[in-house]
Amino acid sequence: MNTRLRQLLALLLMVAALSCFMSNASAQQAGPDEPAGVKWQDLSAAQRKVLGNFESRWSQLPLARQRSLANGAQRWLSMPPEQRTHARERFQRWQSLDKDQRRKIRSRYQEFNHLPPAEQARIRKNFRRFQSLPPEQRKELRQRFRDLTPQQRKRLRENLRPR
Repeated sequence: MNTRLRQLLALLLMVAALSCFMSNASAQQAGPDEPAGVKWQDLSAAQRKVLGNFESRWSQLPLARQRSLANGAQRWLSMPPEQRTHARERFQRWQSLDKDQRRKIRSRYQEFNHLPPAEQARIRKNFRRFQSLPPEQRKELRQRFRDLTPQQRKRLRENLRPR
C-alpha cells in the first residue's frame, strides 16, 4: 500500500474515532440528573398517545431513537386520514411477511439504491406503467412470468435492460 493511501486511511480512521468520541460526549453532556434526549413530558399529548407503547421504556431509549420516534409521531399526526390508512395497510402487509421474505425485500431495496439514478428512474417508470394496467392484465402478466423457466426469466430481464 502506498504512503498516500496509508495516510488517507489513517486520516479516515481518526475522523471516525473523533466522530464517535464527539457523539458520546454530546450524549453525556446532560449530566447525571438530566436524561439526554426528549423527555416524555415534553412530547405533546397527541405524540404521547401515538407513542404510548414506548412510555414505560422511553427513558432507556437512545437519544437518536427518541428523536426519531418523536419526529415520526409528528409526521403521523400531520398525515391526512387516507394517508394514515394506507400506511397502516402497508405496515400490516409488512408484518404478515416472514423473516426470509423481509430479508429478501431489504436486500432488493439495497440493490435498487445502489443502481445509477437513470436505471432507478427507468425501473420506477416501468413500475408505474405496470400499476396503470387493469388488475386482470397485471394478474395475467404475473402468471405468465411465473410460468417461465428460470432461463426464460433471465433472458426476459436481460432484454428489458437498456443497452
